[in-house]
Formats: sequence, C-alpha cells, structure tokens
Amino acid sequence: MTNNQKDTKPGAAAKKSGPFDPAYMRPSEYREEKTPAVRPKDAATLILVRHDDNAPRILMGKRHADHKFMPNKYVFPGGRVDVADSRIKPAKDLTETVQRQLMDRMRGRPSLARARSYALAAVRETFEETGLVVGAPNEGPAPKSRHTDWNAYFQQGALPDLSKFDMIARAITPPYRNRRFDTRFFMGDASTILSDMHDTAGASGELLDLHWLTIDEARDVDLPNITRMVIAEIETRLNAPREATQRPVPFVYFRGAKPIQDKIKV
Repeated sequence: MTNNQKDTKPGAAAKKSGPFDPAYMRPSEYREEKTPAVRPKDAATLILVRHDDNAPRILMGKRHADHKFMPNKYVFPGGRVDVADSRIKPAKDLTETVQRQLMDRMRGRPSLARARSYALAAVRETFEETGLVVGAPNEGPAPKSRHTDWNAYFQQGALPDLSKFDMIARAITPPYRNRRFDTRFFMGDASTILSDMHDTAGASGELLDLHWLTIDEARDVDLPNITRMVIAEIETRLNAPREATQRPVPFVYFRGAKPIQDKIKV
C-alpha cells in the first residue's frame, strides 16, 4: 500500500496530528471501514525512573518486529490487564490520590479492586517483558496464583508495593485501529527493583534492546506519538517534583477520529 493509500483510511487527519499515532503503522493495524469499532481492553504501563546519574533515566525497550501492535517502536513495559491481577494482594496498596484518579470515569462499575488490578498488571507485565522484579521483599511464604507469571514473580521473594506508584497519564487507542487499549500509565522509582538489573533471562522477548535513556535520548528513538506525550509529562514532573503531587493527569481519548485531551484532577 502506498502512502497516498494509507491517507484514505479512517481518521487520516488524526493520524497526522493526533496524539496517538506513530509516524508509520502497518496497514493491517487499521480496521475495515464498515466494521464496528473494537472495544478497548484495559491495559497498564510502568515507567521506571533511575536517579543515579547526572540526569534521570527511564527504562524503555523496543517492541519485536513481528509484534502485531506497534512493531519496532520503543515503549515502556506494559500490557493487558488479566483477571488474575485483581486477585493479587499487594504488600502496600495504592495511595488514596491514585485510587481516586484510577476510578475517575472507569468504564463499567467502578471498584477499588479494578483500580488496583491496573497497577498490579503493570508490575506483572514489567516482570514478564523485562525480567525485572519491582516490589517489596516478602519475608513470608510465597503466595500462589493461577497465573504462571505471578507464581514466577512470587518465587523471587517479592510482593507488589503499589504505594510507590503515581498515575501520570491515561490514553485510549482511537476507534479506527483494530486493536484498542485503555491504558493507565504509572511512574515509579527504580529503587523498587529488587532483581539484578542485568538478569533478564526470564523475559518474554516481547521487548528487545532494553535501555535506560535520558529524556533527550528517549525523544531520539522511534516512538509512538502517545509515548512522546507521556515523556513530556514525565519531564514536567521530574523538573517540578513538589508540584507533581498536585498535577492533574492527562487523559487522551477520541470522539470519532477527533482526539480529546482532558484532565483527571487530583
């Protein structure tokens, strides 16, 4: 398909200027014009920030070229929420502020269990994709789960500590895409990583070329546009950490092909 042909797809104008679309996407990522929009799946992402250098660094990885969603793009670890995530008991819960932010305009019936499951999914997906164990040490017996990745996580002697996370963005994939996600972006300090930074043998391979990047370095790699928006939010929060606790959370969604940039208040 030529570039001109791609511009005839639904939402072509938003593709050029909207906050969600990368500079290039496979044509197969767009749904057929006559098919109904796909309902977004709940998803979560974890942004880990390291402060042991002259400039803060964030962990990013390159998506595998064969992946069906945003191949070859650099992203933060994350993925879909699983039903098992809502059954995991963390060492410490979300702060009250993050609870309120997550429950704001939650689809369906809002509940704390669902809000908690988003952050837990971010921990699990980070472990699955990078091999890194984010959490607090567990001095007692390892919990058990029906989910293989949670069992593997617990065997590392860890429990999720959700009190260390801030919610910094929410974004819903546009309706003209054939895969859609309602993603909550969490940010936490790299000091919560319990595992060896170089031990990624258990990673799924979904994220390649893991790197700790400065903000400027991150802007120079191949990014989805929504990730660029989130990086700008990260930079603002890192430059003014005291004000960050009272900063509204950006919320990007779509009405048809038109992107709406809203805020979730503290």
